[in-house]
Amino acid sequence: MDNALVTLLKGVPKSMIYRLLRTGQVRVNGKRAKPDTRLVDGDTLRIPPVRMADKVEGRGPGEGQVAEVAEAVIFEDKHFLVIDKPAGVASHGGSGVSHGAIELLRAARPQEHLELVHRLDRDTSGVLVFARTRAGLTGLQAAIRAGEVTKQYLCLMLGHPAKARFDVNAPLLKSIMQGGERMVRVAESGKPSLTFFREMEQYPSARLMQATLGTGRTHQIRVHAAHIGHPLAGDPKYGDREMNKRYREMGLHRMFLHAAHLSFDLDGRAYSFSAPLPADLKDFLDTLAVKGKRLVYTREKSRTDF
Repeated sequence: MDNALVTLLKGVPKSMIYRLLRTGQVRVNGKRAKPDTRLVDGDTLRIPPVRMADKVEGRGPGEGQVAEVAEAVIFEDKHFLVIDKPAGVASHGGSGVSHGAIELLRAARPQEHLELVHRLDRDTSGVLVFARTRAGLTGLQAAIRAGEVTKQYLCLMLGHPAKARFDVNAPLLKSIMQGGERMVRVAESGKPSLTFFREMEQYPSARLMQATLGTGRTHQIRVHAAHIGHPLAGDPKYGDREMNKRYREMGLHRMFLHAAHLSFDLDGRAYSFSAPLPADLKDFLDTLAVKGKRLVYTREKSRTDF
């Protein structure tokens, strides 16, 4: 629902959209809608009258921003266009972000019809898929809901988990803070959530891990990593403040999370997209290997012994 309203109410701040939802002013088939309510064909949606922000002339995306995203395309066919999203670029505009990847791509390709299929956090780099056709959009989104899409990430986890392979199966509950900020925590009342972790490389005070999603909850990898006492390096919301500061001094200026691989089957064709670890993260790993030997991470207490 929140994604639908962002699209339908262009120019309305996200904070207002979440306030409309929180106060019960948005209804689906006569019932109050929540941010995670899913719309299906045939639903009746009621939205109260809201004032749109006046469109400001001359405030289009900069040429450099458009070029950066246009040059990040790694695949395109009749149904899909895929980019290796740079860190720092939001998936879509809103919440103080004028132009996200979808707006920048539309500016680069004004004659094409493009729709965002899924999202990545602004600081997360990697594979991001856009649909060129209605069949591509609905087909891939249906595959995502059915759990038929493989999503794998590379992340730097603080500390040294005792096992090279382990799963985190912990329900996640999403809360919307005042102002529209999303916070997620492990809670018995949350939605079932499963992440598969596998060690890729060892570094002082940290491990490079591959995280494969068993479910696709908001901030899932970040919250599951923090839950077991090994949060992601550079994570400003769920991470370790002191270690983030030390890593920042060593050159890590964003969260170490990269969407490395996405694959699925659609209409008899197998799709598989991969994006290599970007230069800034590779450079930091090289620095950490040499200069991080004196760093020690004291693991936080967790509910699970890893």
